Amino acid sequence: MNRLALIAASALFAVPASAGTYTATPASPTADAKVVARDIAWTYAGGNYTGRTAESRPLVLCQGLAKKVGRLNAFTADGRAFSVDELAKCNAFATGGSTAVANAN
Repeated sequence: MNRLALIAASALFAVPASAGTYTATPASPTADAKVVARDIAWTYAGGNYTGRTAESRPLVLCQGLAKKVGRLNAFTADGRAFSVDELAKCNAFATGGSTAVANAN
């Protein structure tokens, strides 16, 4: 009985956490093909940054990227696009801070 419980517990811990997929569209083209922000490696291709991580706080990930590359026009977490309000909270951390948000409006 104890052996069965130990095997079952081991199997639970052996399963890796599912990584979320994130996509961000910068407001301005960038020369940075790779960016690391907030424990996620972002790759820039086709006008978008993409990345995967088990981190479960999309707003924090968005803010970290915006701080590195500037204002974002769009951010998607596991297929769900950020609302206008969520994107504004993200862009408050963009290079230039509230000035970047004011210029976007």
